[in-house]
Amino acid sequence: MSRMGPDQGQKLYPRFDAGTTDFELAAQLYHAIFFHDGPIPVDVVRGLCCNALQSPAGCFVLGEALLGNAAWSDLYVEVQAKRTLVAATPAPEERLPDRLAFPLLFRDRMLGFVGVGGHPGGYDGDAIRRFADLGALLAAMLQARTSHDQRREELAISEREIRRQSQILDQIHDSVITMDLQGYITGWNAGAEHLFGYNADEIIGRNILLLYADEDASADGFFNAFMENGSREMKVRRRKKSGDIFWASVSLSVSHDDSGVPNGLIGYIVDISGEQEAEEKLRLHSRIFDCAGEAILVTDATERIVSVNSAFCAITGFSASEVIGITPSTIRLGTENGRWQEIQEVIAREGKWCGELSPMRKDGNTYPAWASISSVQTANGDVTHYCFVFADITERKEAEAQIYRLAYYDTLTNLPNRALLYSLLEQALIEAHRRHSHGAILFIDLNRFKHINDSFGHAPADSLLAEVGRRLAQTLRKEDVVSRLGGDEFVIALFDINRRDDAAVVTRKILSSLAEPFFIEGHEILLSASIGISVFPDDGRDAETLIRNADVAMYRAKQLGTGSFLYYSREMNLRSLERLKTEGGLRHALERNEFLLHFQPQLELNSGHIIGVEALLRWEQPGHGLISPAQFIPVAEETGLIVPIGEWVIEATCRQLREWLDAGLHPVKVAVNLSPRQFSHNLPRVVMSYLRQYDIPPDLLELEITESMLMHSADSVVAMMQEFADAGIVMSLDDFGTGYSSLSYLKRFPIDTLKIDQSFVRGIPHDADDSAIATAIIGMAKALRLRVIAEGVENESQLDFLKTAGCDEIQGYWFSKPVGATEYAALLSATNLR
Repeated sequence: MSRMGPDQGQKLYPRFDAGTTDFELAAQLYHAIFFHDGPIPVDVVRGLCCNALQSPAGCFVLGEALLGNAAWSDLYVEVQAKRTLVAATPAPEERLPDRLAFPLLFRDRMLGFVGVGGHPGGYDGDAIRRFADLGALLAAMLQARTSHDQRREELAISEREIRRQSQILDQIHDSVITMDLQGYITGWNAGAEHLFGYNADEIIGRNILLLYADEDASADGFFNAFMENGSREMKVRRRKKSGDIFWASVSLSVSHDDSGVPNGLIGYIVDISGEQEAEEKLRLHSRIFDCAGEAILVTDATERIVSVNSAFCAITGFSASEVIGITPSTIRLGTENGRWQEIQEVIAREGKWCGELSPMRKDGNTYPAWASISSVQTANGDVTHYCFVFADITERKEAEAQIYRLAYYDTLTNLPNRALLYSLLEQALIEAHRRHSHGAILFIDLNRFKHINDSFGHAPADSLLAEVGRRLAQTLRKEDVVSRLGGDEFVIALFDINRRDDAAVVTRKILSSLAEPFFIEGHEILLSASIGISVFPDDGRDAETLIRNADVAMYRAKQLGTGSFLYYSREMNLRSLERLKTEGGLRHALERNEFLLHFQPQLELNSGHIIGVEALLRWEQPGHGLISPAQFIPVAEETGLIVPIGEWVIEATCRQLREWLDAGLHPVKVAVNLSPRQFSHNLPRVVMSYLRQYDIPPDLLELEITESMLMHSADSVVAMMQEFADAGIVMSLDDFGTGYSSLSYLKRFPIDTLKIDQSFVRGIPHDADDSAIATAIIGMAKALRLRVIAEGVENESQLDFLKTAGCDEIQGYWFSKPVGATEYAALLSATNLR
């Protein structure tokens, strides 16, 4: 007779392309899943699934994690989301999907994942249905195997529990007495003999009432209630054979026959005389524990909370039921994040730990607490419990903080006062001396503040001082300190600066912040300040000396006028004065018409004609002559004056072009340098308005920008440059190669010309590196269809090299230095008419 199931030792699954019937497949899957005591053979099941769908590739995993199967991760994610069969999207040239995936589900539980792929020509509808049936069968078998494993495990656990209980009963030393339903004793263990003094022969067959110390009229009622409820525990007095009476704990339970009918009683009796006395003490201790004003928390040796008192609940907001059984760190008692290990080490060494914690209340707010934590140990030194006693010290902390604020902070501005400043400064000086670093003190005095105080009164003036303090703090780094010494005097400590000049940078920020209008009772108030600067260690090595010297420098600065600052050292004073003079002169140069333009022509090498000119800003200050651009341009950039000055350059260029056109000259494009600070959304409107005002063709204006400008706010710069390009204005990139030299922006920005910086031109043709760089820039520009101009050409050999390399234009002293408008016009006419 043939067998319905497969032989256990037989290899049933064939090659993936051999094919099997559904019955054979089910039998083989059954064998693979149920005929193994160990883990399910994943490779075997995968092979069977591949064989069923005639697929060379497949995936089968158990559980919810897809490990080591990256090729199936896309379908796995989709299957998890849709919880149904998923087919891969066919390739563009294919009609049918080449991979199938199925979630092995049971009641929304993900048991595993199966997938097949690689069947020649893909999978048609029949194949998909067969794969769905296979997946459903496989999921059902997996669930059955899971249930089978769970039942086996539960049976094993039950057997272990029975064995454990048997061992416990064998070792029990308490009194165990069995009785029939009328109370006659039928069983008597050694523990009962030891407790009562009767041996088994003396007591078996007698009624349990023999052991009662008191005649209990309610005994019948007790037995009736016991039979109804099935069990009962009570504390009673019992009598020994000797006549001694003791308190006992009696626990009764009912035994049943196989049909469930009660057939006897089992009693457990324990002498609790000592426990009764201890219980009275425990009652007293419990009362004390619960009435204590400090929070008390007790954990077991595994750090699980076993008890808390009422004060704990009142302080933390947690009820006892919410915390029993969890650890103190779970409710963020301040022992988390490794703190508990430190505390345990101290307890092990000293017996207890005392200190401050930062627990969290149930509502999420933290509070300061003073805590004492100790361990409870057995005679052998084993820890059984930990006891936490702590009190909320919020009010004490607030009082201490208030005292500290009054002692070390200015009550008006809430800034550090003189005492705290000196303390912080002395500490910083010690650290700076150790690290050989520098620091600076800025002594600030508000100009004409007494006049404001007299005009508006003390309260408005005080609010003004508070606002000054806020502005000063906003200009500083977190590590710096601003302090109010009193009146209108403030001191700023810069604890770590790299150079002496850094103090001046911060000072300018402070003066700029104070220059913004203040408002008192609806009135606009303009403030200025005089600032003295001393630097550690040059001007002093202690707080007193540094502050005194900064104060001296402040009074000297006050003599110079409003809004000025001076260094204590004479050399830096001279430099600061020179810079202040330059800045002051620049502020008046526009209104006094002290700026002018010079023009340096740009020569085309092939034609020998001037095809462009660069407009260069010059400052002619009365009594000083021409000021070097290297001296005033950085100051203009730093102060922001470059924005109105740059606008003046654009207008002056358009105005000069108009004059040349009106005079009948045929001008060429004029290049104007733009500062990064000029790039704002308003720049295109300004340029276009001047072109319209003077009726200048846009192609006569060229705007020069630098590499660094392109690397900041690139999107907005692209938009503005495109706006210029759309209007017909030419764009060139100045100083190419000296900045970031990123080639990506050459594609993004509408640039017409690259300008080789003179630092590369200076060394050619003798310097091989400069020559290679210049040649490379020219070649790259040609490949990108950009024109190339070299600046700083000063001799014939440089000209010949650049011309041979393919450079389009040159600019420099070899042809012409920058000249005035009239001289340039003559040179243009003479050159281009040849």
